[in-house]
Amino acid sequence: MEWTTRVTEKFGIKYPIIQGGLAHLAYSDLCAAVSNAGGLGQITAMSLKSPEALREEIRKVKQLTDQPFGVNFAIGQRGRPYAHMVDAALEEGVEVMSITGGNPTPFFEQLKDTNVKKLVLVAAKRQAEKAEELGADAVMVVGQEGGGHLGRDDIGTMVLTPQVVDAVSIPVIASGGIGDGRGWMAAHALGAEGIEMGTRFIATKECIHASEAYINALLSSDETNTTVIKRTLGAPARALINPWTEKILQMESENADYEALKDYISGEANQKFIYDGDDEKGYGWAGQVTGLIQDVPSVDELFKRMVKEAEEIREKWNFG
Repeated sequence: MEWTTRVTEKFGIKYPIIQGGLAHLAYSDLCAAVSNAGGLGQITAMSLKSPEALREEIRKVKQLTDQPFGVNFAIGQRGRPYAHMVDAALEEGVEVMSITGGNPTPFFEQLKDTNVKKLVLVAAKRQAEKAEELGADAVMVVGQEGGGHLGRDDIGTMVLTPQVVDAVSIPVIASGGIGDGRGWMAAHALGAEGIEMGTRFIATKECIHASEAYINALLSSDETNTTVIKRTLGAPARALINPWTEKILQMESENADYEALKDYISGEANQKFIYDGDDEKGYGWAGQVTGLIQDVPSVDELFKRMVKEAEEIREKWNFG
């Protein structure tokens, strides 16, 4: 079956499946595997320490695949400067860039008069409309089921996706709660022209930086084993429930401010769990889709399974 949508056409990919930015995890191995399987893999730029490190990672991807790939810039509310990282990606000839968190306006200004295709992760209709106005080629819409940073309004993917589809003319990519062919086809039924997955890609063989403890936590968790932290800071984000996130929630209930919380929610604390498996000193992002994750396939195996599931659904839909 053909899987042509405006997403596949714009980004030159076989299947309209985008790999999420995945802080501290989305590097060359995973990125290239997703692109080789027919989707759009991405490198996480802001988890790298310098433009030189980003250049090196981009060059590694190019050695591993000749397929399109992207670079994601997670700028956050209090993110460090990123313009020099965008410059490095431009100089290395990256053709697709995405941005998550924070104000995307400077990002678009920097990419003005380039041929770079731009993706923006949004969590509200108004954000999607703004992204289209700025010149986004597509928007990725994350519902409250997703892992990592979310919108403030607790709107699920099932409701948010068609709202955004109705509000913009550019392609919409659904994200949040999607981990198999059923979720993929549900997204199309809602009017989306592709999907983004994050948590599902962590539990793959090519996500080599994820600790065994992190993978096992995803496999053993169900949809009730995640929680939303940082809500009191205006930056809600979904993570696995563990002793560290429970401590964060306790501090938030006691009105701790950013200064009190910053070491608990830092990238370093994130790495303590996702790299070292220490749930007493760190945390790991995860969406509710963890309830659907039962194994650790290769990316190629995951794609083949999803395509088979989706094709079976398409055949059922052709009833009568």
